[in-house]
Amino acid sequence: MASSKELEIENFNEWFNDIIYKAELADIRYNIKGLVVFRPWSVFSMSKMFQMYEAILNNTGHQQVMLPTLIPEENFLKEQEHVEGFTPEVFWVTEHGTEKFEEKYALRPTSETAFYFMFKYWLSSYKDLPIKTYQRANVFRYETKATKPFLRSREFYWYEAHNLFETFEDSYQQVLQDMEITEDMLHQEFGVPFIFFKRPQWDKFAGAIDTFGADTILPNGKLLQLPSTHLLGQTFTKSFDVKYKNANEEEQYPFGTCYGPCISRIYGGMISIHGDKLGIRMPFSLAPTQIIIVPLYFVGEDIEVIEQTCLSIAEDLDKLGYRVKIDDHKEKKPKERFEVHETKGVPLRIEIGPKDVKANTVTIYRRDLNLKENLETPDLFDKVDDIAEEYTQNIREQADTAFLSKIVSVDTYDELKEQLLEKKVARVTFCSIEMDGKPCADEIKADTSGAEIRGIRMDLEEKPAEEDVCIVCGRKAKQFVYVGNKSY
Repeated sequence: MASSKELEIENFNEWFNDIIYKAELADIRYNIKGLVVFRPWSVFSMSKMFQMYEAILNNTGHQQVMLPTLIPEENFLKEQEHVEGFTPEVFWVTEHGTEKFEEKYALRPTSETAFYFMFKYWLSSYKDLPIKTYQRANVFRYETKATKPFLRSREFYWYEAHNLFETFEDSYQQVLQDMEITEDMLHQEFGVPFIFFKRPQWDKFAGAIDTFGADTILPNGKLLQLPSTHLLGQTFTKSFDVKYKNANEEEQYPFGTCYGPCISRIYGGMISIHGDKLGIRMPFSLAPTQIIIVPLYFVGEDIEVIEQTCLSIAEDLDKLGYRVKIDDHKEKKPKERFEVHETKGVPLRIEIGPKDVKANTVTIYRRDLNLKENLETPDLFDKVDDIAEEYTQNIREQADTAFLSKIVSVDTYDELKEQLLEKKVARVTFCSIEMDGKPCADEIKADTSGAEIRGIRMDLEEKPAEEDVCIVCGRKAKQFVYVGNKSY
């Protein structure tokens, strides 16, 4: 068995671009730049991820809606900060056939301006609150940075939840629940470690009071933002005149939140975090094929007996509820066949040759540990159950270990720059993530290859000592922040 060190990805960009093709995850040859065709192997897993997210949103009181893809320009103009933040990325629809529209329509870059337009019709009394809605949608943003399938494209696929509450405290509790949902899904189910940060004021969602984002660390040391959740306060309710009458018949503006888990982006992060030199890996529940059975063909041996043995085992595993296939490509050598399934991250391979048939044994290869083992056939089914039970936990623990190894605490500005060159995320003392701290953040960005202040941790209460100062300007430190290499 190769050690985890031997299987580490050395050049992530090269690996990622290669694996998209080799594992048949996506095709970038569609003739509009930045728009990606997702292939069956990735779509199966993403569909499972959508289903899992939908279940937890339903269980937390959200109700699903469907809103139009087109948003009138007048909706964007109602909230100035929002329109300034998103207008540069908007795709506009301006004509039908040979005639121009009187007003142009946006392909939704996000849907606050659609939801809040409708909320004013749906809300009248405090008895209607909270309103917790979500939709499954594709959104469009003209990314000006280099696009990358899954991680940064101009059309992506997500859930967006939009909620209204009677009090600010209730809205803040929803943000905390969004963080819990992210832990349940992103970490526990998909095995992706992250830290939820409160973003600096200069890096918040356009129109939000505060933004909170879940960051993971890719093998190249760059940060990847996954789900984010936003405290919108009364920004959009006031802009769209969304009001209700309280128990005293007084008109009030509710408080809003939004939450955006992007499934296509999470998938890209997940395969990156769990991948190795052999290919991708993924949680057992998400694998399109969970078990591949590979009959080993040898000249002069009874092929029919081998194939019948494989078929019998496949049928038994199918009855147990596993997604199982037989690789009967006789024209390919065993090593070629093995590599295909390792590249695609099939969790378990069962090899059966003539000697196995005679001895009533099988050889199994598990992709979580990259480990081979010989078993007696009657023991196979209990072993498969054990592997299915522990597989996701194993790759999650491996990812957690790698994640923690990439985070360091530093005390000096020079040490910060050194650690960023080593592809680390650095914990540093900092003056403030309010706007008065932006010059320090800009200085860090200018002195490095674009490193960014990601914010303060939400899962830990970290307070600098009385004598601690900002690592950049030397003023009294108000927070510990985390600095990472430029994100996707």
